[in-house]
Amino acid sequence: GQSLGNVDESAYVNTADWRIPITDLGRKQAKDAGKLLREKISEDDAKVVFYVSPYLRTHQTLNELLPFFDESEILAVQEEPRISEQQIGNFQNVQQVLNAKDERSKFGRFYYRFPSGEAGLDVYSRVSSFITTLVRDCTQYNLAGHDLDDVNVVIVTHGLALRLFLMRWFQFSVHDFEESYNPDNCELVTLEKRKDSCGHSWMELLEKDRKNLRLPENCGVPRNVQLHHLQGVSDECLENTWGV
Repeated sequence: GQSLGNVDESAYVNTADWRIPITDLGRKQAKDAGKLLREKISEDDAKVVFYVSPYLRTHQTLNELLPFFDESEILAVQEEPRISEQQIGNFQNVQQVLNAKDERSKFGRFYYRFPSGEAGLDVYSRVSSFITTLVRDCTQYNLAGHDLDDVNVVIVTHGLALRLFLMRWFQFSVHDFEESYNPDNCELVTLEKRKDSCGHSWMELLEKDRKNLRLPENCGVPRNVQLHHLQGVSDECLENTWGV
């Protein structure tokens, strides 16, 4: 949800970024997102796994989502440092940060490195590592007897980290990333499972979410699905299975 830093850049002068809280509006945005999330996850046998960035504002957002689900529906709630916000320094000088952000817009968000902070490439590397853990966790849930068709993963993270997660998942280019936009505060971005008649499955970004993020059409489907033409396959099966 909207954070204090969204409305007052000076909040970062004396408060660490990871301790910046959400505003009253941010709390309302989070609650509204919880209602929409509950509508999306409405099956009787649905289970939910939550991953949350360690930041105060993401935990406060999560706290507004959790009441919409029964304890019996929640498989796990896990704090995950690798989906944290991009690090732009420690206690910050407002004008220096504004100057750096202006320079970043000219240089490019993916490779620009904040003084004493991270480049987008660093965030890409850590969310890539998180994806490996996510896939392994899902494998463990499956081995424990849970049908993965009924398991929903909710990631409570930050705008840039989300876009870089999608960049890694769908393997789109640096250029496509640079042309994309962050979602609005507490906007839900949804990946839905698709299957063909041969048993192959993959995740696709919802069309409206792809358009809201200003991503081109090819960025909503994993590259390996496009390469091997799994979409729409009905009369023939490929012997290989494809993952992230």
